This record gives sequence, C-alpha cells and structure tokens, in this order.
Amino acid sequence: MRATMTLHVFNPEHDIALASGLENFTAPHAGRQLRHDLGFLPALWAAADDCVLVEDAELAQASLRRIAVAAKKYLGVRGSKVESLRSKVEGLKLDAVEPWGWDAALRGRLRRMGVAEELLPDDEQLQLIRELSHRRTSARLLQRLADDGLATAVSKMPIECCSADEVEAALARCSRAVMKAPWSSSGRGVRFVIDVESTENNTPSPDPTPAPPLDGRGAAALKGWVRGVLARQGSVMVEPYYNKVKDFGMEFEAGADGVVSYCGLSLFHTANGAYTGNIVATEQRKREIMSRYLSTELLDRVGERICQHLTDMLQGRYQGPLGVDMMIVGAQAGFLLHPCVEINLRRTMGHAALALTPDDDDRMGVMRITYANGCYKLGVEKLRRSEGGVKEE
Repeated sequence: MRATMTLHVFNPEHDIALASGLENFTAPHAGRQLRHDLGFLPALWAAADDCVLVEDAELAQASLRRIAVAAKKYLGVRGSKVESLRSKVEGLKLDAVEPWGWDAALRGRLRRMGVAEELLPDDEQLQLIRELSHRRTSARLLQRLADDGLATAVSKMPIECCSADEVEAALARCSRAVMKAPWSSSGRGVRFVIDVESTENNTPSPDPTPAPPLDGRGAAALKGWVRGVLARQGSVMVEPYYNKVKDFGMEFEAGADGVVSYCGLSLFHTANGAYTGNIVATEQRKREIMSRYLSTELLDRVGERICQHLTDMLQGRYQGPLGVDMMIVGAQAGFLLHPCVEINLRRTMGHAALALTPDDDDRMGVMRITYANGCYKLGVEKLRRSEGGVKEE
C-alpha cells in the first residue's frame, strides 16, 4: 500500500495576503524573499514520506543540511526526515496539502501549479478562516479569559472601531494606546499613541521600547493611517498600551474532531515588532524560565481554558495549527499576565521550534532568523543557562 503524501508549503506572506482577500495577490519583497530563502522550513515537522514545495530545491537542500548539523550538535535532535523538496508538483500523488496558512492567494497559486481541487479549500472555507483571523476573535478570547480571572494585566478590553470618531472616543479612554489593523503581522499594521488626553489615570510604566510621542505631525500621520485602515479593512482595534517585559506564547492544534489541544510554550524574541528567534528547550526548561515571572499553575490554567474556549469558538470552523501570543507585563506589584495579545490562526515559528525540541533538559538552543547580504537564514545556536536568565554562548 502506498504511503500517504502531504504537500507542505511555507507561505510567510499569509497574513498580508489574508488582509487583501485577493487571489491575484503579489506579496511584498520581504515576504517573497522569506518564501524563497526559508521554503524548506516545513521539513522540520513533515513526515518522511511527505514533500515540501520550495522555489529553489538545491538551496533548500543545502539549508536543510546545515540546520540538521546544527540541530544535532546543539540540541541532539535530527533536523528532518524529509527527502523530497521540489519546486513542482507534477507527478506527485498527493493526499493532502498543509500550508503555513490558508488564503485565497495560496489557493490560486496551487491551482495554477496543478494541485487537485479537492485538496484545496473552497470559497466558504477561506472566508471563514479570514473572518476568524480578524482581531475581534482575539478580543473575544481575551474577554473569556478575563471572565475566568486569568487576564491579570488587562485593564480594559480592546475596542473595535468602525469610524474615525469611534477611534477618537476609544483613545480618550487611555493615556497610552495601541491601534491595530484587523489583519496584520510582524509589527505591520500597528501604531502606538501616547500623551492622548485621557479621562482616566491609566498611564503604565515606560516600555523597554517606548512608543513615539504624539506631536502635531505625528497626529496627522496617525489620522491618515486610521482613515486608510478603515477604508481597506473596515475597522480599527484600539487597546491599552502595556508595559511589556517579555513576549511569549502557547501553541495549539485544532484537530479533525474539533477539539483544540495544547502543543507547548513558545518563548520568542521580537525586534520592532518583527520576529527574530525562539528559545528551543524542553517544556520543563521553558516552564522554569517562565516561573521567574508567573506561577506554573497559572500557565497551566490558561492553557487549559484556551483549549476549552477555542474548542467552542472554532469547532467545525477551523482545523490545523494555531498560536496565541501573550506577554508578561510589569507592574508595581510584580509581573502580570496578558493571556491573548493575538491569535495566529496558522502555523507559527513557535511550532517550528517545537519540532526541534531536545530530549535532554540540559540542552538549550535558540532558533534565529537573520538577514544579511540580501538573504534570510535560519540558524540554530547553543544557549547556556545562568542565574537570573538565559544567555547565549
């Protein structure tokens, strides 16, 4: 009997394509470059008999060999079992397609390459994924977690504003705020607002990377940005600006039975809102790192409740990997939890890091994306534990 074959596709431009809603969508240069340079990425979690669609098979194989060497050296794990990395699908007998995330642009691309229609989502499925990926879904989950008493850092719920006047009214509730486009990624579509006249004293401590001041020219630019987002996407999300101490997240999988299950912690780094890397370690080691900020009992409770709430919210509507980004917030009383900054209804770099999880608690690494000489590279390096934090060697 022939083994089943799944075609894996890395489409990092997914969030921007989703925002456009277009089938004939041209990704920005950075998105196209990421797809070209890191197309091999799904090989880290794909089964041995699967195939990974890449743009340059020779480059992908060389990159995968390099990652395999580093993963074995620093983490003691095999980098990949996949041997088939191809730039075409002709001749492949596929049983399923698993992309980074489904959107109309990817479906159109795969159609043109000859992938069978029954392996692709229909218009109704794509529209449902797009609607669920709107930031209002994150706000709904956050409200449920707040009702559970788990959103200890959250002072006010995000507000969806459908007009410039509604945005102004929402900003008046906070002395510092964040405005977000409903569909956006990696720091794109996010604007910070400080020194807004406020009806309440809700000024958090300065962030390690503080928001820019709102001067006359800045105010005009922000108003123009709001008008543009409202015209293209129909609304703007406004929420308080928090004193972020640390980014992290939890990764999940929505199964065919509709049940959402927990996959693991994701301890990641960002720069200017863009992803730069993940700590790669056992779940036990990651829990130890997080216990410096929050109790593991709280983390367990949050994970359990997210599984329950998302099973209810997504059942029969979405199947596949997803991630929930969170943050630790600094306060006078210590550290507090924001348990749902956003939901990524797709695979994430946290899932990629989980695919490299070492068996040994004493092995720790960092999976990092760097950009140099016109190309992106994925690397794995060693980390060493030290008192009070994790430092790179």
